Amino acid sequence: MITPARRMIEVSGAEALWLLEGAPGGRLVYVQREVPVVRPAAHVLEYGRLIVRVPAPAAAFSDSATVTFHCDHVSVTSGRGWSVTATGPAEVIRDPNEAAHYRRTLMGWTHGPHDTLIRIHPQIVHGYRLGTPAGAETPAHGIGRSGTP
Repeated sequence: MITPARRMIEVSGAEALWLLEGAPGGRLVYVQREVPVVRPAAHVLEYGRLIVRVPAPAAAFSDSATVTFHCDHVSVTSGRGWSVTATGPAEVIRDPNEAAHYRRTLMGWTHGPHDTLIRIHPQIVHGYRLGTPAGAETPAHGIGRSGTP
């Protein structure tokens, strides 16, 4: 069996944010002690800002630290799906009322005392649809947010 070539098709920033908004979870990438760290994260997109709940110490996010949030949905069997990355400065949410709201809204992890809420101001957003070239064993319909045809 010949496997068709895979390709990445860049999508607009608006479509990338739409895909990100519908994703059930993602990963937050930040630098701590000069080493990249990747943590699972829950998120919500509100008013163009990403609110992220991550099992990481608040001290890891100094004033305006630049972080990257990534989410995707890719079928292991077909290789079809999508991938979105948003990068920008982050700030820890310190207001107790706002933090309480997001703790009720976003699922967390039981990772000791590390349960931090941050607000990311996305400045760079990249999104890609993953698939095969046109006419190479692809279904007639596209893939939505969930990655299912």
